[in-house]
Amino acid sequence: YPDFGQRYKKPNVPAAVEAYAQLAAQYAISPAQMALAFIRSRPFVASTIVGATSMSQLKENLDSIELNAEQLNGIENIHLRYNNPAP
Repeated sequence: YPDFGQRYKKPNVPAAVEAYAQLAAQYAISPAQMALAFIRSRPFVASTIVGATSMSQLKENLDSIELNAEQLNGIENIHLRYNNPAP
């Protein structure tokens, strides 16, 4: 599938990924933990699905935290800079 994943090769994708990874690192959590915590913070999400392929990934996912207002604000600021990095 040569065209599979082309949207992730758009110019803003690496910068957005790096910004989110740096934000997660700032709070000593992994990007996966931050993403899962963000999803759980949305009132319209009834459940989250994790796709762990190892025990260490599963533990990382289960150890995700609840984000505070400062962390959520950081995510929102990144979203405002890269609102749709892979259109």
